[in-house]
Amino acid sequence: MHPCTELRFINTDIGFGVFATDFLPAGTITYVQDSLDISIDEAQYGSIDSLLKESVDRYAFIDKNGNRVLCWDHAKYVNHCCHANTISTGYGFELAIRDIAAGEQVTDDYGLFNLPFGMEVVCNLTDCRKYISRDDVARYHSVWDAKIKESLKFVDKVPQALLPFLVREVKEKVFAYISGKSAYISVLDAQYQNEACI
Repeated sequence: MHPCTELRFINTDIGFGVFATDFLPAGTITYVQDSLDISIDEAQYGSIDSLLKESVDRYAFIDKNGNRVLCWDHAKYVNHCCHANTISTGYGFELAIRDIAAGEQVTDDYGLFNLPFGMEVVCNLTDCRKYISRDDVARYHSVWDAKIKESLKFVDKVPQALLPFLVREVKEKVFAYISGKSAYISVLDAQYQNEACI
């Protein structure tokens, strides 16, 4: 998780959330899966004790290979918002899709997390979707991709504390897209397709 963030208690209904401790401009990479994150494949998940499985189900996301990823740091406490200020990309990292002020909560859209179940959400927004599911990607990917494309223009223009944690291949793809040398990678590319294994 970006170093200019911290964990704060919000209330008893929501629990904790992640907040920016400094200004994070649009185009800032806010999360990169790193070597300390725990990746749990389907066989490992099946053998986990039910008490531990509850925590995995609550805090992990599912990557495009079907592995459950449990973040070691406070990234697992980023809350959902239907108008999130960060978003998961087809490149495998999360990106600020608008400026995030110091003190503002960092939010993401859980519709991109390959959740094996639907989830009721309350954003306190008039147009909150109220319920998110795997079907959201089919409905909203073009909107999400447009926001990501716009924000990727700034990746090489803003400070990037997490850039060293991106694998070389991902960096090359991002900068090739920014420079017009390769096609954009959609959020659709980050979706886990094998429904039978979830």
